[in-house]
Amino acid sequence: MRENMTIISNRQIATGIYELTLAGSLVQHMHTPGQFVHVKVGHREPLLRRPLSLCDINHEAGECTIIYRAEGAGTTLLSQKLPEDTVDVLGPLGNGFSISALSSGQRALVVGGGIGVPPLYELAKQLVNKGVYVTIVLGFQTKDVIFYEERFASFGKTYVATVDGSYGMKGFVTDVIQRHALSFHVLYACGPKPMLKALQQQFPHKELYLSLEERMGCGVGACFACVCRVPNSETAYRKVCSDGPVFRAGEVVL
Repeated sequence: MRENMTIISNRQIATGIYELTLAGSLVQHMHTPGQFVHVKVGHREPLLRRPLSLCDINHEAGECTIIYRAEGAGTTLLSQKLPEDTVDVLGPLGNGFSISALSSGQRALVVGGGIGVPPLYELAKQLVNKGVYVTIVLGFQTKDVIFYEERFASFGKTYVATVDGSYGMKGFVTDVIQRHALSFHVLYACGPKPMLKALQQQFPHKELYLSLEERMGCGVGACFACVCRVPNSETAYRKVCSDGPVFRAGEVVL
């Protein structure tokens, strides 16, 4: 589905990080955490849409929130848009996180790295509403790019790590999990591939759901720009945009 959605707000919340809130009827079709929308930020240029994950879905208000990093031509252009402007949005797309793997009273560990953090907010919200106990671990490069720590803390115990040690624990999300011996029934994660790979190696016998970040062309599985290889096969692939972006651990090669 496609709609010209109206910008409610578009504000900077950390260095280079923006929070975009959109309104439109498309919100009523958004339900699964981990899905994304494909946003066309200009009328002519840039040509390709930008895949942006859904951070928060508010059906009552008819609004959704997206958090993105302004680093390329497309996202920089998006950061300059103002309230009441409209953007061409295609979605919701992809397969998100399954919360049916957990029952009320069980424990989930939610792990995010950098700009992989946003889709975990809607996930944590839905898990808590289901009665699941949530622990959150967020990893960032430095203090100045941290966002949503307090909001995540409203869902459960939240740990923050920075690579340079400027805030929270110095190191990586895997270091936090190990130091605090965090236990869980299911782990959900989104972030750079090295982080996801490290989590997969750290918990080879646990149930993990991993959301991949990948450059995309069409966003609907037609262009094969975002494929990942299937283990033990030279010819089988999965498309991050349509088969994912969420996969169970071991389903694709990281």
